[in-house]
Amino acid sequence: MECKGLKIKLPQSSRTGKKLQIAALSCLALLLMAGGYFCREKLKTGRSGDFQQIIDKKELNVITLPGSMTCFTYKGEIRGYEYELLNDFAESYNLRINLKMADNETQPAEWLKNGEGDLIACNIPITGEGKKHLIYCGREVVNEQVLIQRANRKDTILKDVVDLIGKEVTLIRGSKYHRRMVNLNNELGGGIRIRTIDGNAASTEDLIEMVAQGKIPYTVSDMDLAKLSKNYFGNINISVVTGHPQRSSWAVRKSMPELAEAINRWAKENRNSPKPAQINKRYFEISKNDTAWNSIWSEDRISPFDGLFKKYALRYGFDWQLLASISFRESNFLPNRSSREGATGLMGLMPRTGRALGVPDDKLYDPEQNIKAACKLLVKSGKYFTAVKDKEERMKFILGSYNAGQAHIADAQRLALKYGKNPNRWEDVKTYLLLKSRREYYSDPVCKAGYLRGKETVNYVTDVTERWKYYLHGKLTTDN
Repeated sequence: MECKGLKIKLPQSSRTGKKLQIAALSCLALLLMAGGYFCREKLKTGRSGDFQQIIDKKELNVITLPGSMTCFTYKGEIRGYEYELLNDFAESYNLRINLKMADNETQPAEWLKNGEGDLIACNIPITGEGKKHLIYCGREVVNEQVLIQRANRKDTILKDVVDLIGKEVTLIRGSKYHRRMVNLNNELGGGIRIRTIDGNAASTEDLIEMVAQGKIPYTVSDMDLAKLSKNYFGNINISVVTGHPQRSSWAVRKSMPELAEAINRWAKENRNSPKPAQINKRYFEISKNDTAWNSIWSEDRISPFDGLFKKYALRYGFDWQLLASISFRESNFLPNRSSREGATGLMGLMPRTGRALGVPDDKLYDPEQNIKAACKLLVKSGKYFTAVKDKEERMKFILGSYNAGQAHIADAQRLALKYGKNPNRWEDVKTYLLLKSRREYYSDPVCKAGYLRGKETVNYVTDVTERWKYYLHGKLTTDN
């Protein structure tokens, strides 16, 4: 063991000097032994500047799960409720985030224990077993599990968990929802038909969508995911609680207490700050189904921005009615509107995209600047799809790219090619966009962009193209 900076001058002669020399050497030996002990304890407890090392590297390695609550890509940018909170923490220390997506809910803890990341940034259950290996940190969330059931006009709504007797509930095999439903079934004396599917074939979000579409009668999710999903699917009921409240939070390894302390300090300081409140509002209060504004201002006019649509459509070679259709879908012709994901202004541009196209953030709400930048983006997207020769067909690819980002469309094209379909035919490609919400497809080696809620992109393309046709033929309508 090397002790730098330690200098001891020993006497060279005399009996006293020898005694002092022996005493000094004994003290030195004790110091070395003590130093070795404290160094070993430092390594054992992990108190060796774990967070300082992260700050020095300027990067944070994060494990999470894909999904609307956690992390997804929208218009080429990473979004998600948990991700936006994570990004707020990382920005406060000027850290770059490296994401690693887990395949199922048990993997994050396993990967973290194996040293494959610094932090789990999705809410994992707080358990006694988990505390042996993890330090739970950040926001502590108390969630209840709730029943997801369809609530169309003729549907019978269950009022209590007892009503589940004789009913079929579909769940991801081995998930916490599956475990809770097994326990509930035992508590009720049996009678609930529990159907399970492989987590590689579908996610809980997929099951919620299947309930909304009437493909399965019931599933279960946490309340926060249920609330977020209700903004996408207005016909689901989430009022029946199926499980006891459960605590969850982010987590780090036992060997990284300083990182946990920094995250806890950030969470405490931000508890009453406006930014987390704004994130909460965008994800849980702004509805995706909000289409209350009428697009018809008069018999011969689509919107108050028709003049700008015509000006820039002519300049960049588009039908102005197409621009109007995109604008209706993105903002309902409200120039000051911003979506939960951050899409801004008439044409729903992401701030980073706007900056890349020469429009600073404070100008994105300007109708002319927004429309002009959107046209540039459409032209840029079109360059990726020159192999699609039919103009109308190519526009579907461009619109898909406008909504989801070019990387996701390219993934779906590669999947289509892999499975023997035509990568330049939208009907073939959209099949694989829909499948990109399923783990077995978005984790395929040919996919580079990861998880996508493909249903949104497919609906977006269908809605914009159909409305475009209505506008072209003079039949103005707000029906979707």
